[in-house]
Amino acid sequence: MPKPKPSTIKLQVFKGREAKLNKAIFTILAHKGPQTIYDIHKQVKVQRGLKYTRYATVNKRVRFLEELRYVDQAGIRKTKAGFEATVYTLTDKAYLAMLLDSISLEDLLVELDDVTAITILAEIAKAIQP
Repeated sequence: MPKPKPSTIKLQVFKGREAKLNKAIFTILAHKGPQTIYDIHKQVKVQRGLKYTRYATVNKRVRFLEELRYVDQAGIRKTKAGFEATVYTLTDKAYLAMLLDSISLEDLLVELDDVTAITILAEIAKAIQP
């Protein structure tokens, strides 16, 4: 009988039909550093299950992730064709989302000491207050 996967926090960005592409974009930007949409698209197409992903789809996804503040513009780079392309990078929010997606909430609570738990609780309380 297979071992059940530990329960992790499922964030909205990692749910639904676009979850696999979002994870791929996050992974590429985390490992390769700031990239243009064209560079991201080239690397997405190499990944299993995303071979036939169109450039327009990656473009739309990156811009949507930018609206949600998971991805940010890091600058502008000249392309070989002489155009200017925006370079994107992950925000701290994206790194936190990747971390929360990979850990078990139960394991986190077991490992926390009281001081760290109070600090996290205070920051969450501060963030949700209007």
